Amino acid sequence: MGTQLQALEMWRHSLVESVRGDAPDLSARQMALLLSVYMGDGPHTVRGLAKALKISKPAVSRALDRLGELGYIRRQRDDLDRRNVLVQRTGVGAEFLAAFAKLIVEAQAYVATLPAQEELAFAAEPETAAPARVESAWIEAAA
Repeated sequence: MGTQLQALEMWRHSLVESVRGDAPDLSARQMALLLSVYMGDGPHTVRGLAKALKISKPAVSRALDRLGELGYIRRQRDDLDRRNVLVQRTGVGAEFLAAFAKLIVEAQAYVATLPAQEELAFAAEPETAAPARVESAWIEAAA
């Protein structure tokens, strides 16, 4: 299976398993912010996250509101500069990401079992469905 197709299948498989689970669904923006907070060097601020992701501060704030509701991040005033609000990690967020990482590892193992495919057939022929060999593997995996 080609690298692009493997990457997409691994992403798809991870997301499908994620939405089947009990954890809340996160938007791509929310997940990008969560990963940035947990994997990037801190301290993290709304301004810094907006700059790093090249999105607006209101968009960051809305996503952080949801992540805060879920307990995945915590906001706290910066004691050194009370104008800044620091975005901090939580145990609940770390557990969520550890579980999601496990889904990715499982998807990687699944993708390794799929038959070889040289290219993205749907990229070459937009009207065509996914390659038959891969499509049948997708259907079997969903069953």
